[in-house]
Amino acid sequence: MDSAVSADHEYLVPKRAVTTVEDMQIWEKSEAYYEYFGFIMALNEAVKGKSLSVKCPESDVTKGMVSLLDKLDVWIEETPPIEQPQRFGNQAFRTWYKKLKEGATQLLQEALPEQFHRAVPEIMLYLSEGFGNPTRIDYGTGHEMSFIMLMCCLFKIGSLLEEDKVAAVTRIFNRYLLLVRKLQLTYRMEPAGSHGVWSLDDYQFIPFIWGSSQLVAHPQIEPRSFLQPDIVESYAKDYMFISCIQFINKVKTGLFAEHSNQLWNISAVPSWSKVNGGLTKMYKAEVLAKFPVIQHVLFGSLLPFKVAQEPQNVRSVRSGLTPRPPTGFLAPSTTHTSSNTAPK
Repeated sequence: MDSAVSADHEYLVPKRAVTTVEDMQIWEKSEAYYEYFGFIMALNEAVKGKSLSVKCPESDVTKGMVSLLDKLDVWIEETPPIEQPQRFGNQAFRTWYKKLKEGATQLLQEALPEQFHRAVPEIMLYLSEGFGNPTRIDYGTGHEMSFIMLMCCLFKIGSLLEEDKVAAVTRIFNRYLLLVRKLQLTYRMEPAGSHGVWSLDDYQFIPFIWGSSQLVAHPQIEPRSFLQPDIVESYAKDYMFISCIQFINKVKTGLFAEHSNQLWNISAVPSWSKVNGGLTKMYKAEVLAKFPVIQHVLFGSLLPFKVAQEPQNVRSVRSGLTPRPPTGFLAPSTTHTSSNTAPK
């Protein structure tokens, strides 16, 4: 498949653009919004009914990105937490993060073939913003979003292709998920803007969406099954949703219905397809429509902060800077609302 951007494409260092609540109206109609949300839905469809161990093409770039994340894991081992009085926010994270920030360019150059190195000054910030904030020593859905935007950009520049969609979730993103959990535990990171027990999770959201898609039409596991300890232990390595539940059970004490009320409610939903649809609506309402999250989003040439054409004509946006995204991120079906819709 041809690269999604032309050889003479002009890359930009991305910057923040949502500085006021009024800017949210542009964001929700922007090319960046349609590209990002369309990307999530494209990968959501790609992993439907597929376990984490499913056989799928693993390109050199896929392997390169997993290797990049492996290196960041080694850096955690080399940067142990320090002795300090406060319980949360171990300051050793700042040392680890400084190494990431300084090494981001080289890490991506090692992961990507040379023909894509021109894109590195634009995409490197999505990498360095994807693991938490060094000042607050916290992590949340905005950091998760930054890493997914990095993955989206890898498809847009053509370094990842149509056949890499399954591996993008089951290999790259799952490796990322294991890494940020290790960061959260090692450095006792605060949840960024946590909703407390009314949220799905203190830190993540997307693994619940892609993870519920993986479980659609599963012959043994129903939504209510994730409350059963034996199911969690048996399937955590195969399904992202179940691994999220295992992690919550590891880090939280007390009754599940009390510390994870939303997930408790989701366990009563009759099918994984309904869970998946409900979580998608909830993500749009509780993450993509929230100024405290979107004010930190970075916009460049690949994810532009400019109003896209109307959804019914959205395919014609595939011109100029964003010709023919390889996974069909821009699609008429990506219309959206800002209603506060939670899974029912």
